[in-house]
Parts: sequence; structure tokens; C-alpha cells
Amino acid sequence: MSAVRRLVRVASPLAALGVWQLLTSFDVHLWLRFEQFPTVVEVASALADRVGTEAYWQDLGHSLRRIAVGFLLAAVLGVAAGTAVARSRWAADILGPLVEVVRPIPAIALVPVAILLLPTNEQGIVFITCAAALFPVLVSTRHAVRALNPAWEEAVLTLGGGRARVLFSVVLPGALPGIFGGLSVGIGVSWICVISAEMISGEYGVGYRTWQDYTVVDYPGVFVGMATIGALGWLTSTAVESLGRRVTAWLPRPAARVPAGRPARPADIPPPAVTAVRTPEKEPVP
Repeated sequence: MSAVRRLVRVASPLAALGVWQLLTSFDVHLWLRFEQFPTVVEVASALADRVGTEAYWQDLGHSLRRIAVGFLLAAVLGVAAGTAVARSRWAADILGPLVEVVRPIPAIALVPVAILLLPTNEQGIVFITCAAALFPVLVSTRHAVRALNPAWEEAVLTLGGGRARVLFSVVLPGALPGIFGGLSVGIGVSWICVISAEMISGEYGVGYRTWQDYTVVDYPGVFVGMATIGALGWLTSTAVESLGRRVTAWLPRPAARVPAGRPARPADIPPPAVTAVRTPEKEPVP
């Protein structure tokens, strides 16, 4: 990444913070009422105070643990179910209708179900988090598996490989880009729902603390919670995307753009890659 791009990426959030500080410092009221907003300085001061307390890190740990457990469950179940639906007619006939009926229901709407079904609030929040990430992973996996070139599977079968070899040597590696696309979406949706669930039925966590600050009219504390949620979401999403790039390093990458006025160097030219012929999605097999 060039120095100019790095500078733009740093300057963009700094400019947004500067505009925020100006609007709130001068109590601007142009349809939008900024006079009730805390200033950037007030939020920064509240954040510095919170970071030094044990409660802040305790809430952080609770939210991260809920995300980790719920998201990992959703990843395992989503990849397994998505692969089964794409590869088996029986799984498609049994699970397909259930998925299409339940998938449009917002995960946060399942809070009453979690309260009635599970014995503790903690398990209910993990259930909501898992439900939020499950369907993006499942649907992405299903489409990625169905879009694979059937010639790869036929080549393995011709060489004497069994169905297990096809699954672990062709299907799952070939579907990895689509799977990680679903995981990237799922981790973001998980944060939305875990924070909402903590606000409704939690006892600890960033969402619970943010709602408590709102009820006592501690607006700088509310913005501290929002900033913490944004930072956690960005870090976890970046981690998932980085892992995806590592495990799919064998894929061909787009050619780097050569700046105008500079001749192309050998490092700028990507190695030749064999491109697979795309075929229509195939029907699952029994």
C-alpha cells in the first residue's frame, strides 16, 4: 500500500472526529441537534476513566467469550449443513425448507425462544449469537459447493479416490473462498445480535453496560460503549479475513496496479494461473 493511501486512511477518521468536535463544541442545531451530543474530548476522557477499571475489562471478556463460542458453533454447523444441503438430495429436501423458513427471522427476535428454551441468560445469549452467524455461513457454503467445477470431483473418482477424499481434497478446499465470505458476514451480524441480546437479557458485557449508561443519562459512557463495540467488530472481522487470506493463499491474486510513469517490474507481474471453467450449479446427489 502506498504512502498516500495510508495517509488517506489515517486522515479520514481524524477528519470525522474533527467535524464531530466542532459540531458539538458550538452546539450546532441545523435540524440535527448536536447540542445534546458529548464532545470528542468528553468521550475520550470517559474512555480513559473506563479503561482503568476492572469492570470495563470484565465486560469486554464476557462479550468476547460469547462471540467466540457462538461464532465457532455457527461456523462448524453452518459449513457442515451447507455442504450437506449442496451435496445430498436428502439433506436438501429435509433441511432446505427449514432453512428458508427460519432464515428470514431476525436473530434478535429469537430472544423469547432462548428465554423459554434455555436455563440461563448466558446460554441464551450464545444461542442468539450462533443463530445470527449460522445462516450467512450456511448459505454461502451451499452456493460455494454447488458452484464447484464437477471435473475436479470426476478426476479424483477416476484416480480411485472415495467420497471422503473428494470431500476433503476437492469440495472443502474449493469452497473456502465462499465459506470465508460467509464467515466475514457472520462475524459482523454476530456482534449486532450479541450486543442487542446483552441489552435485553444480559448481566455483563459491553451491550449491557452501554444500556445501563443510557438509563442513567451518561451519554459519554454510551459513546464509549459504541466505540468499544466498533473496535471489537473491526478487530474480529479483520482476524477472520486475514485467516481467510492465509488458508486460500494458493488462489491466484489480482495483478497489482503499476503507478503511472513507472515501468513494470518483474515483481509486478503475477505468475500465470490455471483458471477453472465455470459451470452451472449442479444438483445435489443422493
